[in-house]
Amino acid sequence: MKRYQVAVVVGSLRKDSLNQAFADALVKLAPENVTFTFAPIGDLPLYNQDDDVHPPEAANRFKAIIEKSQAVLFVTPEYNRSIPGVLKNAIDHGSRPYGESVWAGKPTAVVGVSIGVIGTALAQQHLRTILTALDMPTMGQPEIYIQAKDGLIDPDGNIGADSRAFLQGWMDRFVAWVTVHNN
Repeated sequence: MKRYQVAVVVGSLRKDSLNQAFADALVKLAPENVTFTFAPIGDLPLYNQDDDVHPPEAANRFKAIIEKSQAVLFVTPEYNRSIPGVLKNAIDHGSRPYGESVWAGKPTAVVGVSIGVIGTALAQQHLRTILTALDMPTMGQPEIYIQAKDGLIDPDGNIGADSRAFLQGWMDRFVAWVTVHNN
């Protein structure tokens, strides 16, 4: 069975981030042949084109994780009806300098969780627009806009029983997406 490495980019820096907890639980639903590596974004300085000749070490580490992966999973909160600035900053670091983007051609999916009723629907839509410009084939269905409720993640850090079947179906579809785009 072929193995796949997936980079996970979580667009939240908060210590008790719902999206980090959701990402940690979601990746547990993947089969054994899929490994996830979290690509930290909290230490990335603001992108500055003047640094393209000598990128900051944090940017090099971040880009190396993305380069080694066969796919990317974005897990984003929604801030002011869009993606967080730290996530956009990470995307910019990965796409520069011009012509050296680590994103191009990598299959991807977008998910997120929020306390709001519409989940992260608008942030996900904005992110999908950006990913199109980066030439990343983005899984369109099934979409998941998760409202954080009691039981979404159980005390052991797993997806709760009420959401497990739905999210297992999503993970199965994501793995199929990664497989198709890497053969």
